[in-house]
Amino acid sequence: MEAAASDFRGRIASLTDTDVRAPSRLPGWSRGHVLAHVAGVAGAMARQLEYAARGETTDLYEGGSDGRNRAIEEGAVRSADRLRGELDDALDRALSAFRNLGDADWTAPISYRGGVVRDGGLALWRELVIHGTDLGTGGEADAWSPQFCEHLFGFLSARVPAGMRLRVQPFGMAPRVLSANPESALSPASPSENGPSVNSAWIKTASVNTISVNGMATDIAAWLAGRTPNLGSLRAEAAADGVDLPKLLPWPSGIPAK
Repeated sequence: MEAAASDFRGRIASLTDTDVRAPSRLPGWSRGHVLAHVAGVAGAMARQLEYAARGETTDLYEGGSDGRNRAIEEGAVRSADRLRGELDDALDRALSAFRNLGDADWTAPISYRGGVVRDGGLALWRELVIHGTDLGTGGEADAWSPQFCEHLFGFLSARVPAGMRLRVQPFGMAPRVLSANPESALSPASPSENGPSVNSAWIKTASVNTISVNGMATDIAAWLAGRTPNLGSLRAEAAADGVDLPKLLPWPSGIPAK
C-alpha cells in the first residue's frame, strides 16, 4: 500500500490544470474525477479505521452513494494543486491509521463490505494501483505485480456470471478456476480439506461449463478489472474451440444497494 501510494503521488506530481481537465481512461471521467475519487476512497478508509479503533462502524462515505458522487463531481473541477493537496492529506491520514495498527486491529470489523480492517487496506491498494493506470500518464497494466494480479483473480471472481466457471491460465503461473460460487472455484495451489485432492476436484469442475482464458497474468487481471490488456496476449477457449472473451458482471460495489 505504501509503495502504491508513493507511485500514485509520483504520477500526479507534475500534472497541470490542463492535464487534470484532460480525459482519463475511464469513460466520462477526467483525470480530475479520478484524483477526486481516489482522495475520497483514502479519506473513507481513514474514517473506517478511526471508527474501528473505537469499536464502532460507520458508512463508507458520508452521505452514502450520493455523497460520494457529489464529492467527485465537485472535486473534478478543482485546480491541480488543490487536488494534489487534498489527495496528499487523505493519503497521509489513511496511511498513518494503517501504520498504527496492532496485529489484532487488522481483524476489527468495518462497514466496508461487512468486512474487517484488512479488507479496507486491500481496497485502498486496488484503488491506487488500478486508478494509477486509469490516469493515462504513462503507466500500463503490464507493470502490475504478480501479487497484485493474484489478488485481483480472487477479488474479481465476483464478476463471473452464475453458471460459469472461468479457468484462467496465466503464463508461468498455476491455473485456477474462478467462480462467483466459492464451492465451484478450486485452485490447484490450495490444500484440500477432507475429500479428494484439489487437483482431481479441480479437474472435475474445470470440465463443466468452463471457459478458459490464457495469457499474461497482467492481461488477465486487467481484463477482469474492466481495463484494456495492453500486451494483447489473451485467448479464450471453450471445449478446445476459440471463443470471444465472456461478458463479465459489473465491478463488485463497496456501497450497499438501497
